[in-house]
Order: sequence, then structure tokens, then C-alpha cells
Amino acid sequence: MSTLANHSFAKMNGIGNEIVVVDLRDSAATITPDEARAVASPAGVPYDQLMVLHTPRVQGTSAFIRIYNNDGSEAAACGNGMRCVARQVFEETGKNALTFETRAGLLNCWQGPSPDLYTVDMGVPKFGWQDIPLAEEFRDTRYIELQIGPIDAPILHSPSVVSMGNPHAIFWVEDIHAYDLERFGPLLENHPIFPDRANITLAHIVDRDHIVMRTWERGAGLTKACGSAACATAVAAARLKRTGRTVHMTLPGGELTIEWRAQDDHVLMTGPAAFEFEGRFDPALFANVA
Repeated sequence: MSTLANHSFAKMNGIGNEIVVVDLRDSAATITPDEARAVASPAGVPYDQLMVLHTPRVQGTSAFIRIYNNDGSEAAACGNGMRCVARQVFEETGKNALTFETRAGLLNCWQGPSPDLYTVDMGVPKFGWQDIPLAEEFRDTRYIELQIGPIDAPILHSPSVVSMGNPHAIFWVEDIHAYDLERFGPLLENHPIFPDRANITLAHIVDRDHIVMRTWERGAGLTKACGSAACATAVAAARLKRTGRTVHMTLPGGELTIEWRAQDDHVLMTGPAAFEFEGRFDPALFANVA
């Protein structure tokens, strides 16, 4: 029987990013891609990301977290999901600052600057073409040669690319709603230039302190919010000197504040995390899971 049969979960969201949190710190079991897809099915608890807490592997951390997209693939980072995990563990422990391990590294989380806001230190962005990764060399990743549509009249072109523990491509546009992201997102996510696929963002810089954006999330699809994409977009805009290092981000699901801290280049993401309900997984969900 599946590890998840009858197991408890918490349904949460980070500005519309649908998150399911499962605590397996008392178990040596891991979740398979089939189990992750079963949870995401219409009969289960549909989500954008499934955050699974495992026994800490590094001294001083509260958990090792594996992150699943709703297609069963794993992600190294999920900023909105980390805020949800932080809220749950803060309330469980009474603490207001903790460190977690993910595939993207160690992430420090703390409560503030007000009780309903949570900050995640998302670490240092990477700009090297091998680190993002890209399939071929680009010396300057502030813009790369990539377009979709006719060569002489491309629909989208010249994105900035950044790694926030996962690959991001940001297309700068005047109107984020003028493009069929549900159509173009899958094509760009799976473009050969991105060997590990990529998150695809449309971003409009309103002014030096404000960006609006929409994201097609790798492995999850069109989403109301993607925290790591907000971080990547803010950093990319600052690299182009089109914004300052602290930016207010407007996503379809809500608002985030991103600071690219000057003293150490760490990216700090601050926003809310909402609890929706708790439940237990129906064993029938996993009847056909090997």
C-alpha cells in the first residue's frame, strides 16, 4: 500500500500557488512520481506543488524537503511552497526562524516584517549558461537569442535567463495579457535550448519599483504565482538596470516583495502563506499505483 494512503496533509496556498504539504519526517519512505500524480488528480487534492518534509539530513535544519510538480517531476525550488512550509512548522514549533534543506541548497525562513508575512532567503542567483543550464554557450545571459514566431516579426524574443535553483526565462513585454501564454508556454518550456526545461515568464516593468508578471511553470503549467520566477524576474530587471534591487511584484494571485540584497547577492522573497484545510488521502487514489 502507498505510503500516502490515509496519510494526513495540509492544503495551503502562496498568493494563489496551490500547495499541498505532507510531513514524512517520521518515516523513511519516499514518494514516487506516480503517487505525486495521483495526489494531483481531480479525485485527489489538485496542486501546483507538493512539498514533502523528510527527516533532516543536515545538522541544524528542520527538514529535508522534496518538491514535486503536478506532473510528477521534481523541482529544486519553490518559493511560495517554502513560505507555506515555514508557516506550518513555525506554528507547530512556536519558532519564527528556521532553516530547511532543498535540492537548491539550504534555505533560511523567518516570520516578518508583520505576523502575516513570511520571508525566504532563496540564495544567490546564477547567470552562467552552464548553471542555468542552457544547451549552448551565451556569454551574456541578460538577453539570449531565442524567439517564437516568424524570424522577421517574432511574437516573443530575447529573454533574460536566470537560475534560482531552477531555470527561468523572462520575456519583457508591454502587456502581459497580450500573449497566449497557455499556448506558447509549453513550446518554450520544452525548447531545445533548455535541457532541463524552463519556467517561462512574461514581465512588464511598470517603474523602477514595480513589475507585473505571469508565469508558465515548468511541470505545473499556467499558475497564479511562482515565487522563484518572481525572484528571477526581479534579479533580471536589476541586472538590466531597469529597476532597483528591491521590487514590488504583482502576480495574478497576489503581491510579493523581492530584495536582491546588495551585501551578499542573496534574494529575499516576502509574502503571505494561507492555510486552507487539512485532510487525509483516500487510499483509493493509489489503487493503481505500483
